[in-house]
Amino acid sequence: MRPTAAAGSAFGWRRWLVVGLAWAAPAVSAAAATAAVTTPPPCRLPGLPNEVRCGQLTRPLNPAQPQGPQIEVHYAVLPALTRQPRPDPLFVLAGGPGQSAIDLAPQVAGLFRRLNQQRDIVLVDQRGTGRSAPLVCEEPRHEPLAAQALGPQVERLMRCRDVLARQAPLREVQDLRWFTTSVAVQDLDAVRHALGFARVNLIGGSYGTRVALEWLRQHPTHVRRGVLDGVAPPDMALPHSSGQDAEAAFEALLKACDTEPGCSARHPKLRRQWRDLMAGLPRAISVTHPVDGRRETVTLTPDLLAAWVRGPLYRPSLASALPAALAAAAEDDRWEGLVGLNAVLSARQGPAQVALGMHFSVVCAEDQPAVPAPAAGTSLRWNDSGRQLYAQVCAQWPRGEVPAGFTTVATSPVPWLLLSGGLDPITPPRHGQRMAEALGPLARHVVLPHAGHGLMGVGCLGEVITRFFDSVDDAGALAVDAGCAQDVPRPPMFELPRPPGSPLQRLSQPTAATR
Repeated sequence: MRPTAAAGSAFGWRRWLVVGLAWAAPAVSAAAATAAVTTPPPCRLPGLPNEVRCGQLTRPLNPAQPQGPQIEVHYAVLPALTRQPRPDPLFVLAGGPGQSAIDLAPQVAGLFRRLNQQRDIVLVDQRGTGRSAPLVCEEPRHEPLAAQALGPQVERLMRCRDVLARQAPLREVQDLRWFTTSVAVQDLDAVRHALGFARVNLIGGSYGTRVALEWLRQHPTHVRRGVLDGVAPPDMALPHSSGQDAEAAFEALLKACDTEPGCSARHPKLRRQWRDLMAGLPRAISVTHPVDGRRETVTLTPDLLAAWVRGPLYRPSLASALPAALAAAAEDDRWEGLVGLNAVLSARQGPAQVALGMHFSVVCAEDQPAVPAPAAGTSLRWNDSGRQLYAQVCAQWPRGEVPAGFTTVATSPVPWLLLSGGLDPITPPRHGQRMAEALGPLARHVVLPHAGHGLMGVGCLGEVITRFFDSVDDAGALAVDAGCAQDVPRPPMFELPRPPGSPLQRLSQPTAATR
């Protein structure tokens, strides 16, 4: 799922992002050696030292009107090192929704180096992302903290919707309906067909797991096997489930602090402080902006505070600093720790751009209609704050059609490996377990109790994934030893060394405003 406050509850709006290849060989694949197969030309991608191959496929904007407006779906092939690649490549499915798969090429190259020795790796920019008719909203490189509030965010997204509707090939706002998961999967399978592959392996994380499950639903005979990292089921109904899961992750953090002698000694009133902070909102606070160092006065609402807390939960190393940051806010009215942790998260996630137009086209069509209304007489809790952003935006965003059966996951005829982090605040193990049961006996669910969101690069899991795809039979794939994943140590919660100048280091130094 570079977070902003209002975005904190999304698939991550900017936080549900997935990390997913090495040296390039001159051919696409041995399986692609037929006259009808497309061989994309050589190209260069930023961050890769060697040539790869890049192509595009013309697709109708509206699948029901093949002669209507067209879009170009772009893809990149990172060819296998061997002269005789295996006939089933790996398709890497990006997250978001709204992330470019091609932009992930450098990370994918390093993470799946061994797989790329024997298999081509294919990265497709899903429609609405990257180079494929991108629905990108212009965002300022720097904005005041007040602009992260609910009202300014909704206004900006409505302006973005109107600008996107005037861009070719879109002709009106209603054209935003054609950027859903099920339509995108038709594009992806068309790329598979154009490259001449009979079956493919899939690996997706976060939103990319939903894409993989929809590919299996539409074209089960075209999928050899798949890996789902941080499972986001098609019936997840964000932002409802994200609120529940964020609350559970935050409660686990509070419980961990209670049972950790050092943390409980330093922050014995943490739960009460959190309740008191929320009860005292909205109110004006003064805080130093973590980027430009300017002092700002911000109206802090429950939405904004919830987002500032939710962001660091994605990374256990950052979540471990939340007790100190919350205590500083409650005891000294100092908020630099909270906003600083979110700035650190943004910096660590890098410059990858999320196409917010595509993000809302997906969520407003597939998730928002299934979000249950609050029970009569009840008020929204802090973990439900993201509902307001999506409810207001989706009420004004064109809604695409979701095909019958979209939310149903049937028993799979091929093996699946599902990965979940026990500390994940957006796609925790409860979703992976449910999908493993739905996929049936050829699905295996591996949980890392002390890991957060995104596990492909954690510990030995890269090797586990390689052996899973390389196994020649279903039984061998399911029998791959993943025991090493349980040896991943628990992060040193609440005792992390912090470099001078970090947000938490500065909490111990009085500012001019508090001297």
